[in-house]
Amino acid sequence: MDIRYFDNAATTKINDEILEEMLPFLKSEFGNPSSMYTLGRNAKRAIEDARKKVAKLINCKPEEIYFTGSGSESDNTAIKGIAHKNYMRGRHIITSKIEHPAVLHTCQTLEKQGFVVTYLDVDKDGFIDLNQLMQSIRHDTILITIMFANNEIGTIQPIEEIAKISKMYNIIFHTDAVQACGNIHIDVKSMGIDMLSLSGHKFHAPKGIGALYVKEGIEFTKFIDGGHQEKDKRASTENVAGIVGLGKASQLAKKNLNNHMEYLSNLRDYYISKVEEKIPGAKLNGTRQKRLPGNANFSFENIDGQSLLLNLDAKGICASSGSACSTGSLKPSHVLKAIGLNDELANGALRASFGEENTKEDIDYFIENLQEIINRLRSINSQGLQ
Repeated sequence: MDIRYFDNAATTKINDEILEEMLPFLKSEFGNPSSMYTLGRNAKRAIEDARKKVAKLINCKPEEIYFTGSGSESDNTAIKGIAHKNYMRGRHIITSKIEHPAVLHTCQTLEKQGFVVTYLDVDKDGFIDLNQLMQSIRHDTILITIMFANNEIGTIQPIEEIAKISKMYNIIFHTDAVQACGNIHIDVKSMGIDMLSLSGHKFHAPKGIGALYVKEGIEFTKFIDGGHQEKDKRASTENVAGIVGLGKASQLAKKNLNNHMEYLSNLRDYYISKVEEKIPGAKLNGTRQKRLPGNANFSFENIDGQSLLLNLDAKGICASSGSACSTGSLKPSHVLKAIGLNDELANGALRASFGEENTKEDIDYFIENLQEIINRLRSINSQGLQ
């Protein structure tokens, strides 16, 4: 059975060109970057070359990039690092109710340590209210952390406006850009971003590698104690092959970004139009305009999302009911609840996230089976109520 993959927000397939770049550092070029001999120097050189490529993707200095093990580690490092470095100045943090668990759970941990966190509401499309943000700022606010684009509904926040507000009050601004990096244009300098988290496996690099951008001059406490890697901020022998893969992925993303965005936007809009044309009781979650190019999230009336996923899987279709990090939870999505959906619609959600390997023919196959499965499940449900 052919597999039709529509879950690129969860993870992406490693690009062949990226894998080829990584392979020497898994075999012949296996040296420890901290070693002084040739193998070690080669590994160190590869790391610094990758750092430059990641920096170019978001327009920062190479020395402002710190390699981590994941987007979640980057979020933890940024938020806890700023909180613990500045706790004598203030203990108030502002975030939103629709952040990734890596941000929400980090903030909840800090609350147990005496910090105070304000969780901003969002509207029906998933946007924060800039007025509420300004009203939430206190004299002891040390950090604003708002995601660049939401992993479930694809909504892109007004990042530049948030950054301007943070600058007005001399507050550090961090953004979780795990879903955005490699998929839309990001310029940390022109946008006024102080710290940014990204993850390689969201744009065709391997799992287990991420990066954190920290604007020059911003101090933060280290997250992992040990050796002196990453300018003494992230102890651990470097994942050289992963870093090389992230560097190559960044280079390719930068080169192909306009075509990538156009292609995925066309697929997304085609899918949305077909769902709304062929499936009654379908509600698009998130904004129609300011959303990620490859993201489309629908809720279907009288449908259980888990049953829908299992039936799609039987047809070789891979999609998601929400965040991959929340799979297995019986609770409705916190994102969908925050934008005002009731439990029934939140539990009947389906996220499709497209990649460059997808075609309109794939989407036609998806829609045909989605329509059949939903009709069948609704028929079963209606019989059960009789």
